Amino acid sequence: MLRQFLVGGGASLVAIAIHALIMTMVVQVARCMGAKQQSRSSLVLIAVMIPTISVLMAAHVIEVFVWALAYLIFDVAPAGANLVYFAFVNYATLGYGDVLPVEGWRLLSPLTAMNGMLLFWMVDRSQFRGPTANLGAHPRYQWLTEVSSLTPGNIGALCRGL
Repeated sequence: MLRQFLVGGGASLVAIAIHALIMTMVVQVARCMGAKQQSRSSLVLIAVMIPTISVLMAAHVIEVFVWALAYLIFDVAPAGANLVYFAFVNYATLGYGDVLPVEGWRLLSPLTAMNGMLLFWMVDRSQFRGPTANLGAHPRYQWLTEVSSLTPGNIGALCRGL
């Protein structure tokens, strides 16, 4: 059981690091766009949102591949299973049940789902206010900066509120 938690924790940390890096880049780009854009039209907002959402979706896909790689390295799925599909089903918490982890690795699927929920939540939780919520971006782009507000100091308070 400890091995499953170590592998799951390691894969989670890699996925979180990827997500944090990409979210930081998204926030920095949003700050630049907010500072440079004179026009605050809906078209500008759409022009910012489309690549932003695309980049965030790509981040999730990369994170799924991290989990698929962990499944491959530790032989988590039955022989012949599509590991990327299996990782996507777990990461997105779909839980189809058509592919199950091999005996001895059953905890890795829920760990994958927990990681996916957390990282989806980080993107979705735009109303969360934290120390970096006021980064100087135009209010229309504020939702991009607010998702970066998780810090070690406020994660505990956030978890107590769940």
